Amino acid sequence: MSIKVRNPRTGQYDYEFTPPTQAELQDVAQRLRQHQPAWAALSVAARCEVLQRWQAALTEQRASILAALTADTGRYLLSTIEVDGVIRALERWCKLAPTLLQEQEQQSAAMPSISFRTQYVPYALVGVISPWNFPMTLSLIDAIPALLAGCSVIIKPSDVTPRFAEPLRHSVAAVPELAAVLAIVPGAGATGAALIEQVDAVCFTGSVKTGRLVAEACARRFIPAFLELGGKDPVIVTASAKLDQAAATVLRASVVATGQACQSLERVYVDAAVYDEFVKLLVAQAQQATLNYPDIHQGQIGPLIFERQAGIIAEQLAEAVAHGAQILCGGEIETHGGGQWLRPTVVVNVNHSMRLLTEETFGPVIPVMPYRTLDEAVALANDSVYGLSAAVIAGDLSEAETIARRLDAGAISLNDGALTGMMYEAEKHSFKLSGLGGSRMGSASFLRFLRKKALLFQHGAPMPLAALDEALAQHNPAARN
Repeated sequence: MSIKVRNPRTGQYDYEFTPPTQAELQDVAQRLRQHQPAWAALSVAARCEVLQRWQAALTEQRASILAALTADTGRYLLSTIEVDGVIRALERWCKLAPTLLQEQEQQSAAMPSISFRTQYVPYALVGVISPWNFPMTLSLIDAIPALLAGCSVIIKPSDVTPRFAEPLRHSVAAVPELAAVLAIVPGAGATGAALIEQVDAVCFTGSVKTGRLVAEACARRFIPAFLELGGKDPVIVTASAKLDQAAATVLRASVVATGQACQSLERVYVDAAVYDEFVKLLVAQAQQATLNYPDIHQGQIGPLIFERQAGIIAEQLAEAVAHGAQILCGGEIETHGGGQWLRPTVVVNVNHSMRLLTEETFGPVIPVMPYRTLDEAVALANDSVYGLSAAVIAGDLSEAETIARRLDAGAISLNDGALTGMMYEAEKHSFKLSGLGGSRMGSASFLRFLRKKALLFQHGAPMPLAALDEALAQHNPAARN
């Protein structure tokens, strides 16, 4: 049965695709497994050469991928950043990966006649289940290092944003060696569940609710699950911060991609001494932001991609207002051209009894609370089941760092916000319910797809059974004790 896909700018269901049956998915997985040993047998440099040819094919297909991704998400500039970012990522990984696999023989300190080496063995088939908010980036952020590690990879993009998969497949088909070990199969939840049954490791990006189901399914099969899940990222603004710059940073890091990013700032804690001034500046700047409607090439705020998310945002705002919150700007889901839009929404008189402060909103909503001491600010920031990332904006980096070291999150932006979505070199883990497994940033993103096998070399005579004779203990006081 085909799945119909909604255009976020028009509200029309103008695309459809047919997900694979379980038998078809099994055939794809079997084909990828058959070709994986030859792929893994290549040197990293040889695999890089294949991916560099894919980079050229992506460049040739850039216009068609960009058009499909723009239709998927309703935004042009960020779609351009996604496509070009993947092309750059291939270049970056091909420079880095060859330096990461160097087998060196080491001598045992405990047993001088023993030396050892580490052999890196890739998982045969890695499954990637990606979300709708950054469809191409989050499909390939895990797939590229896994391919370079020697794995075959099968990607299941979201059924909400699947259009880009077809032109992406065309780019893969242009490189036969890559097509043998990489497949893209859009589908809904049933396809994702079936994929888990076919692979040896899973990379999942999405909600905590679904991530828990993925983790449980992987645990039943004793395969690793690398999960990056939701966030409710806090930012602490101190009295010493440059408030105009702080407001601009908070606005950008809260509403970029219409707030539809895991690392969006969703909770703002401001020193009470400067709270009123900060809120005034934030509202003034937020009111200057414009929708990129009707012209997709104008404005900063795109449509809400997923219709269901618009309902969640509206519910959270309504509940907060019912409990005393005040919306200073924005706050209404608007319909333009059939799409759903929300202008930057600043909310005050909020507290942690409201879902707006405790559950992921995933929209351009900025709740702001005052604090009186830094201990209170840190406690508020850490009062969350999430721990993806956070930010601190202070008078100088030293002050910001002191506070950042007390926050329970995997990456902290100092005097900025949401830097983890822009810079990929720094390794980090997701804290609390925001994820599980090794870092998808830095060199660890490559190494997590490789199991370590120890090769132990005995250069002397192996120990005989006689060395373990119980009679020897009678002559060894230390053994008797």
